[in-house]
Amino acid sequence: MGNLSPSLAKRGKGRFVFHLNSLFIPEKLLSELISHCKEAYPFEACGILAGKGNVVRKLYRMTNIEKSGFSYLMDPKEQFSVMKELRAQGLEMTAIYHSHPASDAFPSPKDIDLAFYEDSFYVIASLVREEPLVKAFEVRNGSVREVEIAVNS
Repeated sequence: MGNLSPSLAKRGKGRFVFHLNSLFIPEKLLSELISHCKEAYPFEACGILAGKGNVVRKLYRMTNIEKSGFSYLMDPKEQFSVMKELRAQGLEMTAIYHSHPASDAFPSPKDIDLAFYEDSFYVIASLVREEPLVKAFEVRNGSVREVEIAVNS
């Protein structure tokens, strides 16, 4: 429910992917995302999906320093390290992911308020049902739009 640390947010800068209708995630990385969320239960998991544009190539598991089932905040030191690595590898932060252990896969009001990276997708994995449900969203200026997740091999 929380978000990335505000000190590293770049409002209005970077690439914009909001005209895109799909987020492409390799099946292996989607499985890793779900595993991370299940392992963190009953707390929220969080992480970064990196790639180019709307195509994910790498997953970074991050530490939820809030250790909460209703909120998350990425460790700022880990986040800074990942951002440095992305720049060095020529990758971008394609999406931010987190889990909702006890609610649906839709951004909460707090998620929307703390969506500092308007040029990234937000991916939420809901664990309320037996089978996890993963959805992607654009959050821009307080508006939320669901984006299709296209799973590729």
